[in-house]
Amino acid sequence: MTALTLNPIDIGAVVSGLTSPESGGIDVFIGTTRNQSRGREVLLLEYEAFEPMALEVMENLERRAMERWPLHKIAIVHRLGRVPVGEASVVIGVSAGHRKEAFEACRFLIDVLKQDVPIWKREHFADGTMEWSGSIQQSKVNVNRV
Repeated sequence: MTALTLNPIDIGAVVSGLTSPESGGIDVFIGTTRNQSRGREVLLLEYEAFEPMALEVMENLERRAMERWPLHKIAIVHRLGRVPVGEASVVIGVSAGHRKEAFEACRFLIDVLKQDVPIWKREHFADGTMEWSGSIQQSKVNVNRV
């Protein structure tokens, strides 16, 4: 399952969707908005995406993980729009027969998602400023030029 949503992510529903009788391990990564970044107070994050391409890349990422590990189910859910401090921005989950594969696949999915999926993050700071953060800023420039 891959999804982009403007609503808060229902983490319980994501985990419930990963369960299966043959799975001995479920690994879930939850990325949340923290209250600081680079020594500055953060009020919220704001995410934008080129949605058709983002979903296509996310689905391809899901296929790659299924080919690489013996997984039963995968969930990749990313929130768009404004995400306040403490709320989930992304939930990645996998179920597998054993924990080793579940841990490895979950790590692979979040790392590659952050690198390859055209989703961009803008940090809103307490001092009223906003900044696009990290390598995401560069990828936004590149996608906009295409």
